[in-house]
Amino acid sequence: MSTRREQILAAAAELFARHGFHGVGIDEIGAAVGVSGPALYRHFRSKDAMLGEMLTSISEVLLAGGQERRDASAPADVLAELVRFQVDFALDNPALITVQERDLGNLTEPGRRRVRALQRRYVEVWVQAIRDTDPAIDEPTARAAAHAVFGLINSTPYSRHLGRGGMATMLREMALGALARTRADKPTGLSTAS
Repeated sequence: MSTRREQILAAAAELFARHGFHGVGIDEIGAAVGVSGPALYRHFRSKDAMLGEMLTSISEVLLAGGQERRDASAPADVLAELVRFQVDFALDNPALITVQERDLGNLTEPGRRRVRALQRRYVEVWVQAIRDTDPAIDEPTARAAAHAVFGLINSTPYSRHLGRGGMATMLREMALGALARTRADKPTGLSTAS
């Protein structure tokens, strides 16, 4: 059972994803959870605080989930488990993915620094998992590969053309296929020559 704060954050995420952070008022968020806008101030000091908690929470959940999969999986399985985890998170939380992508810049500077620090730690879990699959892959290449795969997986709010199961399978296969092609000893760019 979700707490009232979680209900408010979920409603705010849906509204922010649909209309943008600046396109949503406190009264609209209150109406979405069945209270007046000012009643939300019992739970959050401001709309900015809601966004800060929302984006910090996303980053904490991703980092904890990534670390859990790293620690509980055989080294050869970590990357596949990370891909599965990120795909499931993106498919189950499209509004949060949209808000994270679009509204990070609306956080206060301390909030933005905190979220970025958590995100960097999550990326490093992926970098290590990628390098563990092939120690010849250097850190910059592994980091670029991780970000490319995040871009692929996190595109799901815009590409829901299949059912959840079909999207999950396709995204996992595409992400793992792209990561398998990452090698330090060959160019990874696509040729534009025809």
